[in-house]
Amino acid sequence: MRYRYYTLHMINKKINKEILRLAGPNIVSNISVPLLSTVDTILMGKESISHLGAVGIGSMIFNLIYWNFGFLRMGTTGLVAQAYGADNRLLIKELLIKATCLAIMLSTVVIVFQGPLLELCMYGLNVLPQQTGMVSEYYTIRIIAAPATFLLYAALGWYFGMQNAWYPLLITIAVNVINMMVSWYMVAVLGHGVAGVAWGTVIAQYSGLLLAVILLIHRYKSMLLGAFDFSQIFSGLLKFLNVNTNLFLRTVLLTSSFFFFYSQSSLAGELVLATNLVLLLFLNWMSYGIDGFAYAAESLVGKYQGSKDDKSLSDTVSLSLLWGLVLALGYTAVYGLAYDSLLSLFTDEQSTVDFAGQFYYWMILLPIISFMSYIYDGIYIGLTATKSMRDTMIIAFVIFLSSYYLLGGVGASIHNIWIAMSLLLFIRGIGQAILYHKFPQFLK
Repeated sequence: MRYRYYTLHMINKKINKEILRLAGPNIVSNISVPLLSTVDTILMGKESISHLGAVGIGSMIFNLIYWNFGFLRMGTTGLVAQAYGADNRLLIKELLIKATCLAIMLSTVVIVFQGPLLELCMYGLNVLPQQTGMVSEYYTIRIIAAPATFLLYAALGWYFGMQNAWYPLLITIAVNVINMMVSWYMVAVLGHGVAGVAWGTVIAQYSGLLLAVILLIHRYKSMLLGAFDFSQIFSGLLKFLNVNTNLFLRTVLLTSSFFFFYSQSSLAGELVLATNLVLLLFLNWMSYGIDGFAYAAESLVGKYQGSKDDKSLSDTVSLSLLWGLVLALGYTAVYGLAYDSLLSLFTDEQSTVDFAGQFYYWMILLPIISFMSYIYDGIYIGLTATKSMRDTMIIAFVIFLSSYYLLGGVGASIHNIWIAMSLLLFIRGIGQAILYHKFPQFLK
């Protein structure tokens, strides 16, 4: 008995070390992403409430477009991690080529249909007349970065699958530092306003892609060189597309939820929209931090699934959830103690700061309500159980919309949109937890 306890303790210690090795760089990398939007928000918030809303809506349009194609990263990570666990080097190379080809094709489609996409998003988000010109200007410039963004998704997903969290960290930090510096210079020094923020993103994305290619050649040249039969690209293509299709459908529903959130906030007026834009940054800070452990779970769960090591896989799941809870409690403490100070960073409009005070308790509760949804996403991606991810998202989305309208929408209370969003995040997490622990035979 003592030997068994000691062995379990050592395995947990080993897994915990692996989780922290991967999660540490991921957390730093992820937190730099909302830091970028935070800087953009601060720059525009100093201009006017209309500038703040316009860039927030412009960013949301690209989130809606790009998040829907986030399967390029997620699907690639799960499949590459399983190939890595099975030590299948040929498949690892095939998956990189497949992901790269798919990224090029999808970015081409987005560029070709950029006009209709903008019109659809502007209509759906109920963009105010005084913001239409600024939103269009931001969009027209930033869409140029679409190919770089999609190729970066593929590259980062491949690195995560290879258990390499340091390269994504270097790339993400480089992208965001360049973005912040260029945006600040163009807005604060040259006075280019919305256009300056957009050009900062374009320049940074292509710089990040260049760095990703340099790092790939530096570290993995020997693996990628050599003869390759490109007809092999089509072998196993069905599984690659099936995994990505389910992730795409799941992500469409998730982004539609945020699309709906912005749309309803806009209908409620400029003050509600500006306030909710700022508060969603709080949610983003939390989600990107906890996603550091979710990304570690993707890599390790996929590796242990590929190597058929069920015990290590189970330990990874338990420890990832524990660390997710610890980080969620940390965010709750920070938001609880520094809420007013954080709000004052984003705007000089005292009316917005005062109005946001009504949502104090939502910002305290959201990390605890939602952390499981992020961690289980990572677990399911590592298992490539994307059909189950899609199905639980469908249930959560239906509850999200139903609860909002049953409560009477923002017309009845400005808190109803946050009640609906909290239910969406909670149902996603608890639904995947029940499926994983009670009905594992249905995971697929």
